[in-house]
Amino acid sequence: MGMAFLHRYRLQLGITALLAMLLALFALLSPQTFLGGRIYISFLSTIPFIAILALGLTFLVIAGELDMSFPSLMAMAGLLFAEIYLRTASPWLGFVAALAAGGIGGLLNGLLVVKVGVPSIIATIGTQFFWRGLSALLASGLARNIASIRGTDFHQLMVGRVLGIPAQALWFLALAILLALLLNRHVFGERVLFTGDNLRAARLNGVDTDRVRLWLFTMMGLLSAFVAVLVCLEMGNWWPTQGEGYLLLVFAAIFIGGTSVFGGRGTLYGTCIGAIIIGIIEAGIISAGFSGFWTRLVHGLIIVVSVSIYATIFRTGRS
Repeated sequence: MGMAFLHRYRLQLGITALLAMLLALFALLSPQTFLGGRIYISFLSTIPFIAILALGLTFLVIAGELDMSFPSLMAMAGLLFAEIYLRTASPWLGFVAALAAGGIGGLLNGLLVVKVGVPSIIATIGTQFFWRGLSALLASGLARNIASIRGTDFHQLMVGRVLGIPAQALWFLALAILLALLLNRHVFGERVLFTGDNLRAARLNGVDTDRVRLWLFTMMGLLSAFVAVLVCLEMGNWWPTQGEGYLLLVFAAIFIGGTSVFGGRGTLYGTCIGAIIIGIIEAGIISAGFSGFWTRLVHGLIIVVSVSIYATIFRTGRS
């Protein structure tokens, strides 16, 4: 029983052990930072943004698809939220508009992939440039200051502090539980796994793979818009480069967490732990006295090594 448990959850246990070792290493190198509580409150303010995006993208990767456009879709949705709030003083109206933009953008990606037949990596690179260019054009390249939203009930609900805990961390926890149930305890999750494992076989067995993928792209768009609103609220402004820098971090979190780059398998728990690892690396490197320029190098190295290790494990398991 014990050996079966270890074998079944070996990836989850491995990624958890890696997180524990990193925390221990950073605590040893910089005890004044990592043995205090303030750094972890800071992590709870920023890591949920990466983690929520990674949860949505994990579904797509499991289904054998990619989305490169979500950082630019964040910029478009964030601009709509900020602009509508500034014009109407209604954050709820801006929130609905942002979600609508995210859903439409995600659906557009899905239609290009499913109905037109464009490979997802090509389609979403194209829409990435489109949304980034459109948002910059509409904003005339200028930022939007929404600092006046602080102190409102909407701000408190979305990014306020609940018993000292940033609300975005609670939103992430709720979404993680909901999406984990969807993937592991719902027929839709089975269809996602089946679609990624063997698209043709899934179709032959009656799975509407087109609908599954359309829903996944739309869900990724909605989550991108949701995070865009959270980022605007946390920072008190929108800026034309919003979303840039998240692409590498989100993919790193997913692949560190054990989701197969080949599709057909993945774990949201692993993605969550992967997001935490990615979120603490930069602080750990800088606190240890190293240059921040090491951060991207380490992120890239982690992606290559983790993908290679998991590819070897999965190939061995199938042979």
